[in-house]
Amino acid sequence: MEKIMISEMPKHVGEEVRIGAWLANKRSSGKIAFLQLRDGSGFVQGVVVKADVPEDVFAAAKAIHQETSMYVTGTVVEDERSAFGYELQVSGIEVIGESDNYPITPKEHGTEFLMDHRHLWLRSKKQHAIMKVRNEIIRATYEFFNGRGFTKIDPPILTGSSPEGTSELFHTKYFDEDAYLSQSGQLYMEAAAMALGKVFSFGPTFRAEKSKTRRHLIEFWMIEPEMAFTEHAESLEVQEQYVEHIVGSVLNNCKLELGILGRDLSKLEQVKAPFPRITYDEAIEFLHKEGFDDIQWGDDFGAPHETAIAEHYDKPVFIVNYPTAIKPFYMQPHPDRDDVVLCADLIAPEGYGEIIGGSERIHDFELMKQRIEEHHLDPEAYAWYLELSKQGPVPHSGFGLGLERTVAWISGAEHVRESIPFPRLLNRLYP
Repeated sequence: MEKIMISEMPKHVGEEVRIGAWLANKRSSGKIAFLQLRDGSGFVQGVVVKADVPEDVFAAAKAIHQETSMYVTGTVVEDERSAFGYELQVSGIEVIGESDNYPITPKEHGTEFLMDHRHLWLRSKKQHAIMKVRNEIIRATYEFFNGRGFTKIDPPILTGSSPEGTSELFHTKYFDEDAYLSQSGQLYMEAAAMALGKVFSFGPTFRAEKSKTRRHLIEFWMIEPEMAFTEHAESLEVQEQYVEHIVGSVLNNCKLELGILGRDLSKLEQVKAPFPRITYDEAIEFLHKEGFDDIQWGDDFGAPHETAIAEHYDKPVFIVNYPTAIKPFYMQPHPDRDDVVLCADLIAPEGYGEIIGGSERIHDFELMKQRIEEHHLDPEAYAWYLELSKQGPVPHSGFGLGLERTVAWISGAEHVRESIPFPRLLNRLYP
């Protein structure tokens, strides 16, 4: 008898198979027991009919507790009533490991309780579906960039300086030197782009930012492409093609998971390039018309501002050309204005906020040197980066996409903490 995964059942209709599974839930109606089984690849209902199985098998089905592990044998049959489309007519049960007083029951639990039991909460159907969506976005990311001639590069996690020039860094000691956990691999990716043309990184980043919003994590994952011989407008095209690709991949390959999450597919189906683009100036004017008198030219946008702008569109929207004063030192000035830079934030629909930040990078040596001085950055720490503007510099652009915000948006998760297996939040380092 072949041992298979639940996800492989469609290939084995009418066959007797064996699966390793945990009991997610169960119910019975006297002579029939319905077992909700999961094995990591999916969920399936196992039906145990008292008249069709030995007495000890039915007794085991009635006695097992939630999250007990077992080997289950049975015949795969089609079931149109199931979202999965199949069920297992159980003929045998072999208990592997009992579960005793499993803390997360089918009743409602508070968020803090669930977060304290995140190591177990991941087993639930909704959290499983979000992790599957996350995995598909990761798979589609590699597919997109590998298919377009990008080379994967891994920048260091321990750095001696800050790419953004902020103080929101986690400090540590690197033997007798000061070091920081990386908040972005961008500067290193620019160096890699000068060697390999088109590159991307995919790794963890850290922000010591004391934020408690549903959009913020302390540790999160970033996809950061950098492209040589690429101007800002060209980078925007890559960004919208990339977002369209990952959304399309989730729609094509995660239909079951999106159904479990109750996601409105029509909203995702509208995510097609090109995306609308408005300038920062136009965004300020729009917000004033909408009654946001608190925002003035030169201010950065908060969550309410981004949400108001996003609600005006049915797909992600680029806000371009932010004021120079509120953006990092490395961004290329606008050719016709000295008060704004060639940059863009991509705002996701439905209130999920900024998912991409990007810009054209400065490649003029004197201007880069000036910017480093203006931002009071340590010239020695940035000497290697400055040298990139001296040794065969070219126009180049790049961006960073925050994975967890993107997962939250595409899956429809209420909070970004559900879009990463073990979230690190302002007051949470456990489990």
